Amino acid sequence: MRALLQRVLEASVTVDGTRISEIGPGLLVLVCAMEGDTEAEAEKLAARVSKLRIFQDDDGKMNRSVTDTGGAALVVSQFTLAADTRRGKRPGFSSAAAPETGRALYEHFADTLAGLGIPTQRGQFAADMKVGLVNDGPITIWLDTEA
Repeated sequence: MRALLQRVLEASVTVDGTRISEIGPGLLVLVCAMEGDTEAEAEKLAARVSKLRIFQDDDGKMNRSVTDTGGAALVVSQFTLAADTRRGKRPGFSSAAAPETGRALYEHFADTLAGLGIPTQRGQFAADMKVGLVNDGPITIWLDTEA
């Protein structure tokens, strides 16, 4: 699985003009299930996200995790993280998991993150979402369970 984390002061998702989720300080997590991924990868990725020290401590160093800060997570499905841009001008997405599998792994990832004690909101799988955020830092981190 792949995830792009953005440390945020706030983030929200709007679908069809209606705000469906929002968080204050924490992480916006764009997540993509890849072909061959299992629940084990979703759990591994959630554990990494929950422990990644990208929040400042009292000395201004990035030594605290979202768990340490009591922050929240907004998890948004993002199949375009599977983009293969090595050839041509149009990205390919054949390495992304099939939609049914992608949805199940996205939900399992979000459930696992919530189970780790992180207040978790979600986007809407396969919807045309408008994602708003105030990036804090900016801090943006790429995670991949293959790495």
